[in-house]
Amino acid sequence: MKRHLLLNLRHVPEDESAEIRALLALHEIAFYETEANRWGISAGAIWIRQEGEVDRARELLANYQIERQMRARAEFAAAKREGRVESFWQQMRREPLRLVMILFAIAIFIALSLWPFLLAG
Repeated sequence: MKRHLLLNLRHVPEDESAEIRALLALHEIAFYETEANRWGISAGAIWIRQEGEVDRARELLANYQIERQMRARAEFAAAKREGRVESFWQQMRREPLRLVMILFAIAIFIALSLWPFLLAG
């Protein structure tokens, strides 16, 4: 039996993977899932059992991802209109210490990167 990878589950939110499982079950596509490795070396995945179902499953997945993207963009636009999305400057006013720490880390990184060149000159 040849295995057919449909979706690598690395960085896939649980709600999305649950929706994909439900979509495959709704369309009666036989699949199985492998769990993620406990050390994070390999991610879980959703596999299609039957070779004849692979193209149909990939088409369903592509359509689902387009719909999910449109839904997420609409939700973000609605949140932005309602003022529930913070701008960069609002975040910085709320957490000024975070900005200072980020700028400090960037300065340290640049200094460490340039240190060999400064010593050579």
